[in-house]
Amino acid sequence: MKITIPLSTLFLLFTANLFSQTLADLKLKAKEIPKGYAPNDGQICVTPQACNFYTDIETYSNIVGTVKSKQIQSFKNRADSGSIMYFEFDHVFKGDRFLQGLLWGKDGQPTDEHPEEYLAKGKFLIIWSFHPDSPIKEKSEAKIEAILNKI
Repeated sequence: MKITIPLSTLFLLFTANLFSQTLADLKLKAKEIPKGYAPNDGQICVTPQACNFYTDIETYSNIVGTVKSKQIQSFKNRADSGSIMYFEFDHVFKGDRFLQGLLWGKDGQPTDEHPEEYLAKGKFLIIWSFHPDSPIKEKSEAKIEAILNKI
């Protein structure tokens, strides 16, 4: 007797793992944290706008979409400190223009005064509130881009 599995079933099984990323997958693990950095509880933002967005995300839900979950990682070392904010939305993140204005004002891009950067991909939004040359930000960006570019 020959067993046949419909092609659509195989496709569904294959893609289920591909699209099942979670915020925990995106976060830096202890072994990935650059030497000299220590995890820190709470929020450490270079500018208050990023932390206010994280804290009050529900306030902006009609603009950016409804948040399914959010998490934060904060780090310090002698010369650098900041937070990585992770958001997963119920649907595709739709607040690019709003977030650019909130984080950077009329400049529309990171500046020395407002250096936060973000990546929005599908349902995920990650905000890095660090200065541009931060080794931990670079490590996190590389990891997240590698994971989310598979989606």
